[in-house]
Amino acid sequence: MTQSEAVGGSRGADRRCRWCRRALLARSGPGRPREFCSQKCRQWDWVSRQRAADLALGADEIVVRRDELDRLHDDLYMLACAVEDVELDLGDLPTNRELADALACLLAAAKPLHNRQISAPEHQSKNSS
Repeated sequence: MTQSEAVGGSRGADRRCRWCRRALLARSGPGRPREFCSQKCRQWDWVSRQRAADLALGADEIVVRRDELDRLHDDLYMLACAVEDVELDLGDLPTNRELADALACLLAAAKPLHNRQISAPEHQSKNSS
């Protein structure tokens, strides 16, 4: 048992990267708890905070590229449709084959969302021509 498991129980499993929201592995030993899963995420978080300050955004506001937001909405719509289809297709006592087909349908709809990352928009300088 590691020190963090002994002290915090399963709390380490609940910790997520501040930038990408991936689960952080529990660490034992001294020091502050990790906030980021990688240096890349730490850097993106810093950049986003700097840009948010430049744009006078509040802590609960973000800037996302329109095409990434559209793709996210499309993928979420596909997942919602798959859930509705599965709910309609499965009767009171579905067979093993029907359950396997339903699972395959849901997995196919959820795959595009697996490990989805939304990146910060590229910074465009005002003087570029």
